[in-house]
Amino acid sequence: METATATLDGAFWLTAGVIIFLLVLSGFFSGSETALTAASRGKLRAQADKGSKGAQRALRITEDNERLIGSVLLGNNLVNILAASLATVIFTRAFGESGVALATLVMTLLVLIFAEVLPKTYAITNSETAASMVSGPISIVVKIFSPIVAIVRLLVRGVLRVFGVTIDPDSNILAVREEIAGALHLGHSEGVVEKEDRDRILGALDLGDRVVEEIMLHRSGIEMINAEDAPQDILEQCLTSSHTRLPLYLDDQENIIGVIHAKDLLRAMYKIIGGPDGDASKLRDFKITDVAMEPYFVPETSTLDEQMRQFLRRHTHFALVVDEYGSLQGLITLEDILEEIVGEITDEFDPGDDQAVTPGPDGHFEVEGAMTIRDLNRATDWNLPDEEANTVAGLVIHEAQMIPTVGQVFSFHGFRFEVMARDGNRVTGLKIRPLADRV
Repeated sequence: METATATLDGAFWLTAGVIIFLLVLSGFFSGSETALTAASRGKLRAQADKGSKGAQRALRITEDNERLIGSVLLGNNLVNILAASLATVIFTRAFGESGVALATLVMTLLVLIFAEVLPKTYAITNSETAASMVSGPISIVVKIFSPIVAIVRLLVRGVLRVFGVTIDPDSNILAVREEIAGALHLGHSEGVVEKEDRDRILGALDLGDRVVEEIMLHRSGIEMINAEDAPQDILEQCLTSSHTRLPLYLDDQENIIGVIHAKDLLRAMYKIIGGPDGDASKLRDFKITDVAMEPYFVPETSTLDEQMRQFLRRHTHFALVVDEYGSLQGLITLEDILEEIVGEITDEFDPGDDQAVTPGPDGHFEVEGAMTIRDLNRATDWNLPDEEANTVAGLVIHEAQMIPTVGQVFSFHGFRFEVMARDGNRVTGLKIRPLADRV
C-alpha cells in the first residue's frame, strides 16, 4: 500500500512538473508570436545594420509571416492541449470525476495568466528586444514545423476556395506604403501629426503614382521667345519676365528650337557690345540661337518620381512636355515636383497677391479654374476626387458634361460650384463651398 502511494505521489509530481514546463513553452510561443509580429522592421533593420545577429534572424523569419505564425500557433496549440490533457489525468486520479471541471478551471487560469497575458504584455512593450532574443529558437521551430505548416496552408486554401475565396500567395495583406499613409491619417485625426507634416510625407509617397501631365504648366500659360524678334525686344522680354528660362520657338509655337537662360543671354550680349563702354549697335548682328540650350522633351505619361530622377541625373530643372504625337502640351520644372512635397514655393519674383484659393465670409472659397484638385484638397483639407480631371475647372466640366457659362451653379460630391469667370472656352474662376448636409 505504501509502495503504491509512493508511486502515485511520484507520478503526480512528475506530471505536475511536466505541466509547468509545458506552460513555460506556451508562454514562450505566445510571447514570441507577439514580439515578432509587433516588432518594427525598420528598427530591426537598424539593429541588424549595427551587427545584431538576433535582429538579422528576426528579419529573415518575418519575411514569410504566414509560415511563422503557422509554426508558432502549431507549437503553442500542441503544448496547451498536452498540458490540459495531463492536468485532466492527474486531477481525475486525485479528485475523481469532479477533477475534470477542476482541471479545466485551473488550467484556464494558468494559461490565461502565465502563458498569454504575462508574456504578451512583456513582448508588446519590448517587441524589438524580445524579437531578437527569441529569433534563434523560433527559427528552429519554423524549420521543424515547415512541412506540416505547408500542408495546413494547402488545406486552408482548399477550404476557402470552396467558399469562393481566393488568396494570392504573393500578395501582402498590408503594403508598407498603405500602412504609413494610414498611420499618418490616424495621427492627424488624433492631433499627433500636423497637417503640413502629413501632406509632405504623403506627397513624397505619391510621386511614383502621379504623372507629369497632372502638374505641368499647360501650353496656354507658357511664356515663349520668338527667335525672329529683334535682339532688343528679346532682351526686354527676358528682363521683364519673372522666369529665368524661356522656350525659344521659330515660326510656330509648336516648333521649339531651344531654351534661353537669362544669364546666358545677358552674358553673351555683354560680350558682344564690348563691356560697359561698348557699342550697343553691335547687337543688330546678335543671333539668339547661338546662346540657346538644346530643349529637353519628356512624355506626359512619365511619373513624377522618374522625372525627378531624370532632372537630377541630367543636371537640369526644365523640361517641355509632349504627347504621344509629339505635340507640345506644357512644361514642367523641378520646382513643380518639389512643390508636390513641400507645398507652394514662392520667391521675390512671384506676385505677392497671387492666391489661388481665397476664403470668403460665408464659408465659400474663390478658386482659380486652373488650380489642380490635389492642391485644392491640400489647401482646404477636402477630398474632391481627381480620377477624371486634374484641375478644378476640368472637374466641373466633366460633371456638367458641358462648358458652363458665368453664373451657372452645380452641386456634386457634397460641394456647391458657382462659375464666376470664363475666358473663351476656359473656366477661369469658381466659387466653391461645402454643402450643409455633406457627410
